Amino acid sequence: MKSRASRPEDLVDQPGGGGLPGRLGDELRDELIAFRRDLHMHPELGNQEFRTTAAIKDRLEKAGLRPRVLDVGTGLVCDVGEWDGVTPMLALRADIDALPIPDTKVDVPYRSTVPDRAHACGHDVHTTTVLGAGLVLAALDREGLLPNAVRLVFQPAEEVLPGGAIDAIESGVLEGVGRIIAVHCDPKVDAGRIGLRVGPITSACDRLEISLDGPGGHTARPHLTTDLVTAAARVAVDVPALLSRRVDARSGLVLTWGRLQTGHAPNVVPQHAELSGTVRCLDLDAWRDAPDMVHAAVDEVAGMHRAKSVINYVRGVPPVVNDAESVGLLDAAMAERRGSYAIEDTEQSLGGEDFSWYLERVPGAMARLGVRPPGDTRGLDLHRGNFDVDEEAITVGVELFTAAALLDAKR
Repeated sequence: MKSRASRPEDLVDQPGGGGLPGRLGDELRDELIAFRRDLHMHPELGNQEFRTTAAIKDRLEKAGLRPRVLDVGTGLVCDVGEWDGVTPMLALRADIDALPIPDTKVDVPYRSTVPDRAHACGHDVHTTTVLGAGLVLAALDREGLLPNAVRLVFQPAEEVLPGGAIDAIESGVLEGVGRIIAVHCDPKVDAGRIGLRVGPITSACDRLEISLDGPGGHTARPHLTTDLVTAAARVAVDVPALLSRRVDARSGLVLTWGRLQTGHAPNVVPQHAELSGTVRCLDLDAWRDAPDMVHAAVDEVAGMHRAKSVINYVRGVPPVVNDAESVGLLDAAMAERRGSYAIEDTEQSLGGEDFSWYLERVPGAMARLGVRPPGDTRGLDLHRGNFDVDEEAITVGVELFTAAALLDAKR
C-alpha cells in the first residue's frame, strides 16, 4: 500500500464524493455511546459474556433481526438482509470479552463496576461499532438500499488462547461468507482516523513451558549430579540464540522468557527446573515450523547438560495477514466517509489476535481504529487499567463498516 503523506489539500472533512447512504444519525449515535458505556461498566471475561450477549441480542431483535447465540453459549451471529444462498456475504466481526485487570480510571462515570475486570482493550468499542453498523444496515435493508446480505459476528473469548474465533467458526459463522473485516482500537492513532496495512498486521503468539529434570545432590560434588541450574541457564540463553540462526531473520521469530524457577538452598543442586515464555513470530510459514524448531533446540541444549526435558508447546494464534483486496475495500470505505487524509499506514504489531483464524479460511483484513483524543499526551495503551477512548471512534467505525458493506456489494 502506498504511503500517505500529510498534505494541506488532504485536510478535508467531507467524504470522498460518492455520497453513500449509511451515515450515523444523532439519536443512534447517542444510543451507541450509552450502549458502549454500559458494556464498559459490566465487563465479562471470555466464555462468561452472558450479560453482554443478552444485551446485543435484545437490541438486534428490537431492530427486527434474528440473532443466534453461538453453540458455546455466548457470542452471536446475525444476518442483515436475506442471503440468497449464492452471493458471498461480507462479515463484520467484533470480540466481546474483557480482561482480568482492575479499572483504574477515576474521572469517568462509566468505570467498571466489577472488581478486577475491565474493558482495557477496546472490545466494548468493537462490539458497539458492529452493532451500530448492523442497525444502520438493517434500516437500509428496510428501504431496499442493501444489495447483499451482511453477517454480524460477535465473538467471545478473544483473550483466551487459542481464541474464541475457533468456536465461532465451528458454530458456522463463516458459512456463506466470502470476506471478513474487523477493527481494533489503537490508542496511538487519533480518533477520526484509521491505520491500514497489507500483509501481516499482528504477530503469532504461542506459549512455551519447559521442565528439566535430573539427579541432584550436594554442591560439593556437582560432577555426580545433573547441574540443573546451569542447564536451565544455558537453555534460557542458548535456545533463543539457536533459533535466531535456524530461521530467516525476516520472520521475526522471538522466544522471550517470563519465568525461570529452580532450587531452594545454596548448597543443594536441585532435581527440577522450570522455564516458561512466549514465542512470537511475524511470518506465517515460520510460525507453522516453530514448534518443531523449538523442540529440537531445547532437546539439543538440555542434552548437552544431561538434563531430561519435557516441553509443553501451547499453540496460540497465527499472525493476522491482511488480504490486499480487503485492505483496498477498507481504504475506499474510509476515503468515502472521511477523505483520504483520514487513512494512514500502520506498522506490524507483536501482539496476537485470534481474528487470524478467520483469515485461515476466507480473505479479510483488520484496520486500526484511532481512539486517541487529538492532542492527548497521556500515552494510554492497551491492557492497562486506565485505558479509555475518544467515543468519536464509534461513529467512525460504524460508518466505515456500512460503507465497506455497500462498496463490497458493488464489487
